Amino acid sequence: MVTTGGPYYVRLAEIDFTQARRNVEEVFWLPLHIARCVVGKVRPDGTLLFIGGTGGRRPAAGPLITAFTAMPALTKALAVELASGRVNLIAAGFVDTPRCRRREQLRTTLPIRGVVGPADIAALAVHLMINTAITGATYDIDGGQQLVEG
Repeated sequence: MVTTGGPYYVRLAEIDFTQARRNVEEVFWLPLHIARCVVGKVRPDGTLLFIGGTGGRRPAAGPLITAFTAMPALTKALAVELASGRVNLIAAGFVDTPRCRRREQLRTTLPIRGVVGPADIAALAVHLMINTAITGATYDIDGGQQLVEG
């Protein structure tokens, strides 16, 4: 299981290309390097599981997301390339952690009327690791965050 870096939100006029490159390195190139290292090492019933984010799923004028949008395509391509094992992606939205500040606002606006927690992500990860029929898939887990404005 590989977790990637966070999103890089910035307007085009304010983009710091050094920081944007660092984001692409963490979110896109690092998982690709890891995938290359596991060729021939993932058991036939095993899985390579990436955890990224949903950033960029609802494009709009304003903040750009540099690398999260490429992960679903990379996951599909690697699922074909590494056909001896499985490759999947968990794309998480906001996750309730002790450092969160948006918890109460999201509890009232998300369709699930709650907030996704680390246990929700872990349960999905276990499911994807043990279900041998799933590969090349991206699972958004965001409590419906992409379905509401803001």
